[in-house]
Amino acid sequence: MVSADALLTPNVMRTIEAAVTKHLGSGWRCEDSVDLADRSSHPAALLHGGALSVFAKLIDGAGAIDQATAELSGLALIRNRSGAATPVPVGDGFVQLGERAVVLFEALAEHPPEQRTARDWEAIGRTLANLHQVRGDVYGLDQDGYFGPLHQDNRPVAANSWADFYADRRLLPWLATAVDAGHVPPDLAGRVEQIAGRLDELVGPDLGPRLLHGDAQHHNFISTADGAVVIDASPYYGHPELDLALVDYFTPVPGALFAAYTEISPIDAGFEDRRELWRLFAYLGVLTCDGASPFGRAFVRRLEAAVALYT
Repeated sequence: MVSADALLTPNVMRTIEAAVTKHLGSGWRCEDSVDLADRSSHPAALLHGGALSVFAKLIDGAGAIDQATAELSGLALIRNRSGAATPVPVGDGFVQLGERAVVLFEALAEHPPEQRTARDWEAIGRTLANLHQVRGDVYGLDQDGYFGPLHQDNRPVAANSWADFYADRRLLPWLATAVDAGHVPPDLAGRVEQIAGRLDELVGPDLGPRLLHGDAQHHNFISTADGAVVIDASPYYGHPELDLALVDYFTPVPGALFAAYTEISPIDAGFEDRRELWRLFAYLGVLTCDGASPFGRAFVRRLEAAVALYT
């Protein structure tokens, strides 16, 4: 877990308070905060003050400004092309502190994941299905994004096939980063490469490019009285099954989510057999970033089990 301590320093808080004051047109001060360490890969908190509560997230390190910009443009793309609800940015959506960026949104009155009702889960399913109704001409996107802290290359591939895009833009690049980090044994890496070479026969029906959330694990939706709100998206045009595979990537979700999804869009019967195929790149992403930690090391076993299904 990443504590919000780095976000709550006096210097950062002064900058946030100035940005919110400008956004509101009247003075605003943070009176209380709630650490969101259990729900974010960056220092994040809810900041409460007077007429407005604010969600704040600190992005640090090389590329922080790029990450903040990509997050905001990705949410705008999803909102404009699908009509899905996204949070209201505070001002420009982020403030810059040297090489760091603090992303700022107006906070939402939410039902936390542990308090979600069947209706909340259904709203997530329908929101995801509606995203997937938006069609594109090519797999990928004309702008790159981030999957957590990892740069996500969205350039289209020459063949414009999902198998080639998944291999060349997701599976093989993140296999290389996980190997370079020393967290994937050579024999296991070789078996992932074998799968990449067989994707044409493994990927199932080609539905054509559809708009994806890109990091659709269920914590990346906020449940409100008005429905589901999309957050932390990294969109591009791809195969809807990738999003569906990530929904319950970390923790199980009720069947109501998938049932509501199918009210709008069918799920191919072969998806269950392909679920782990779409998770391979995400396992490699976790191993790249966290493979030295107890949390990350557990993903070697998950990767091994997934690879065994397709080799």
